[in-house]
Amino acid sequence: MEISRKTDYALRMISALVRSGDGVVSVRSAAEENGIPYSFARSIQHDLAQNGIVESVRGAHGGMRLAVDPKTTSLLQIVEAVQGPVIIATCDYAGPDGSACPFKPQCRFNPVWCNAERMLHEYFSSVTLYQIVVDGLMPRMTGGFELVNSREVQAQEVASAKDDEAPVDDAQAV
Repeated sequence: MEISRKTDYALRMISALVRSGDGVVSVRSAAEENGIPYSFARSIQHDLAQNGIVESVRGAHGGMRLAVDPKTTSLLQIVEAVQGPVIIATCDYAGPDGSACPFKPQCRFNPVWCNAERMLHEYFSSVTLYQIVVDGLMPRMTGGFELVNSREVQAQEVASAKDDEAPVDDAQAV
């Protein structure tokens, strides 16, 4: 997974909006302040507006304003709005017909990629725009990793999936 230049620039522009509070920021000033080519900034502003992240404001004092609450909008939400889902591997749709990779069930690396993707999602979701831009906070990994037997984990995942698919007996339901 690579954070694209477009996403980097979009985050810089959004940072200017977060710092402005509820104000309107011109695309030109956001571009100049952040070293972004103006034409690229206009394109990014259009995409951010299409995805509901900013509102376009017309007129002599126009520009853009945040359409989301920076105190509740996570970094993951912005990254995915700009460049799509955060994906480490394509195991779930790499098969010849768009289905899961045929080697997925016995693949020793799939659990590694899936866990890395989950951790990345959790990391990006753990911090809001406000926390990053205004409070100057950032997430820090504080836990460690544990090596476990992959066959046991796969057996647990298969058993869990079967439990999820099992019909519920209404007489036993509480």
